[in-house]
Amino acid sequence: MAKKVPRLGIALALALILSYVESLIPFFFSVPGMKLGLVNIIIIIILYIDCWQDAILVSIMRVLLAGFMFGNVYSIVYSLSGAILSFVIMLLLKNVFQLHIIVVSIFGGVFHNIGQILIAAVIASNVYIMGYLPALYIAGMITGLLIGILAYEMYPRITKIGRI
Repeated sequence: MAKKVPRLGIALALALILSYVESLIPFFFSVPGMKLGLVNIIIIIILYIDCWQDAILVSIMRVLLAGFMFGNVYSIVYSLSGAILSFVIMLLLKNVFQLHIIVVSIFGGVFHNIGQILIAAVIASNVYIMGYLPALYIAGMITGLLIGILAYEMYPRITKIGRI
C-alpha cells in the first residue's frame, strides 16, 4: 500500500498532463469534440499492470480533475460516460476474453465514443445525434489503434523500470 499511493499519484499526474496536452492539440475533423485519447495509454497500462480498481480510480479522478481544470460540467458528464463504458468493455475484453492490449484499446476507443454519443442523445433529447455514430466508430477505431500501439510499446519498458 505504501508504494501504491505514489505510483497512482504519478499515474494521475501523467493522465492530467496528457489531458492538458490533448486540449491544446487542434483537431480539424468534421466530428465535433473528437480527440486522440492520449490518457488511455495510462489507463490501459495500469489495467494490464495493476488491478482494475486502480485503473478505474485513476480514470475517474482524471475525468473529474481535468473537467474542473480545463472544461465544464458538460465535459465531465460526457467524458465520464465515455470513460466508464469504455473501461467496462476493456475490462471484460482483457479479463474474460484475454485479448491483446491493442485490440482492447481499439474497443475502448470505440465504446468511449458510443458512451459519449448516448449521453449526448439523452441530454439533448435528440436521437438524430446518433447520426454521428458511423464517423465516431471509425474515429474510435483509428485512435484506439494508435493508442493501443503506443501502450503496447510502452508496456514492456514500464514493467522493466517498475510498476506505475
